[in-house]
Amino acid sequence: MASQVSQMPSSSPLSSNKDEMRPKADFQPSIWGDFFLNCPDKNIDAGTEKRHQQLKEEVRKIIVAPMANSTQKLAFIDSVQRLGVSYHFTKEIEDELENIYHNNNDAENDLYTTSLRFRLLREHGYNVSCDVFNKFKDEQGNFKSSMTSDVRGLLELYQASYLRVHGEDILDEAISFTTNHLSLAVASLDHPLSEVVSHALKQSIRRGLPRVEARHYLSVYQDIESHNKALLEFAKIDFNMLQFLHRKELSEICRWWKDLDFQRKLPYARDRVVEGYFWISGVYFEPQYSLGRKMLTKVIAMASIVDDTYDSYATYEELIPYTNAIERWDIKCIDELPEYMKPSYKALLDVYEEMEQLVAEHGRQYRVEYAKKAMIRLAQSYLVEARWTLQNYKPSFEEFKANALPTCGYAMLAITSFVGMGDIVTPETFKWAASDPKIIQASTIICRFMDDVAEHKFKHRREDDCSAIECYMEEYGVTAQEAYDIFNKHVESAWKDVNQEFLKPTEMPTEVLNRSLNLARVMDVLYREGDGYTYVGKAAKGGITSLLIEPIAL
Repeated sequence: MASQVSQMPSSSPLSSNKDEMRPKADFQPSIWGDFFLNCPDKNIDAGTEKRHQQLKEEVRKIIVAPMANSTQKLAFIDSVQRLGVSYHFTKEIEDELENIYHNNNDAENDLYTTSLRFRLLREHGYNVSCDVFNKFKDEQGNFKSSMTSDVRGLLELYQASYLRVHGEDILDEAISFTTNHLSLAVASLDHPLSEVVSHALKQSIRRGLPRVEARHYLSVYQDIESHNKALLEFAKIDFNMLQFLHRKELSEICRWWKDLDFQRKLPYARDRVVEGYFWISGVYFEPQYSLGRKMLTKVIAMASIVDDTYDSYATYEELIPYTNAIERWDIKCIDELPEYMKPSYKALLDVYEEMEQLVAEHGRQYRVEYAKKAMIRLAQSYLVEARWTLQNYKPSFEEFKANALPTCGYAMLAITSFVGMGDIVTPETFKWAASDPKIIQASTIICRFMDDVAEHKFKHRREDDCSAIECYMEEYGVTAQEAYDIFNKHVESAWKDVNQEFLKPTEMPTEVLNRSLNLARVMDVLYREGDGYTYVGKAAKGGITSLLIEPIAL
């Protein structure tokens, strides 16, 4: 989360009359202003809520009802998932897929059904063998040329390939094969298939944010002739009901943020609380995680302030007592800090104190201790980077990577995301998370390396900051593009690790693992075309507008 900077004279009100020239980040103000301070008055009326319940039962019955063949069942479950309402039918879908896993003769299935079955079962942790795709290869070991005319089949194979794990070479080949042929075919396709293919080439299902993907698929599903009317109506009402809940949460958070008055008190810091909420709603959007969403949004907002204090304003001499104060986590430390640091330090402690109060009634205060420790580790790793910058020290790539992974904040966010979850989270969950398990490592690598490539490619990093890309180029004598390619290979490898960790039996319940998966998805959506959080781009603007501003016409 680095920044472009300009020099700020020491006569600034924030600079404590020091002689040094402070770097000041030149961040854009929030593009949303006070728009989200108030929630729309119009809620879902009682009649619509009743209709929502009726349709929910109707959809449930369809999911569990016997169907003529497994293809119909798979296609319906896929639609339920892609329309963003599968959270209502978790057990029903699991039961149906388990039945399909044990009782399906895949040898008889065409490319479309084989691929759809593979993807849905892999999404739910079933270790289906990729050997099911061998029958679509010719004697030379290439995919059959006859497949190129089966666009629906190619599209499903493309989506299925994103569930691949290490060693599945056939799926590595399938990504390349399907991408090439779908790109060639898309211009000649009719709507809505043309739109589905075009969107898929930009964003795969596996790596897309479920809520953003649901909003897009709603606009496409209604144009598919075979769509289920009850499911479509249910998904539309459900989307609007969730949108209203999310707007209420965001309104509450924006009032908290405005009361802190950081825009005036800390003009060097990013004002990105709306983007932070969008980020966290990507981590969990379901109604039962309302408390977790609000707490985690406040944490990411404070982490952003802490990051900017280390990276974009404070002197190294000021950062030593600041880090010490965070390590000691005691309001008495506030007297040792420069005046401008005091408001953010107090706000940081207040957020975690509020968190403790909210979980105390269920005896879950122990969770907050893990969250604090994760924030302390983040601050400590920020101080290392600040020391390198002060000393003009050029670390080796491996040394840089060892510190850069914690500074991306994803381990902290993953651990903190568990605080607001229910009984599925136990003390063992936090012990596991604190041990740096593979899935948290993988989502952290995706975050760090995508961030590094975006910052370097789009020149979002100031000259005196350490850059992972620069470290790598210098140490290994490669060009920027070669470094990007290597980093992207690490990202692809990390995605395979994520997928591997979902295969049954899993170390932790799927709901726990989903937090790291969704954190990785946020990066894929927000950082593919630059730092979409700091320099609010099309992905963030479009996502926030479609999910939090524009309801769906019923």
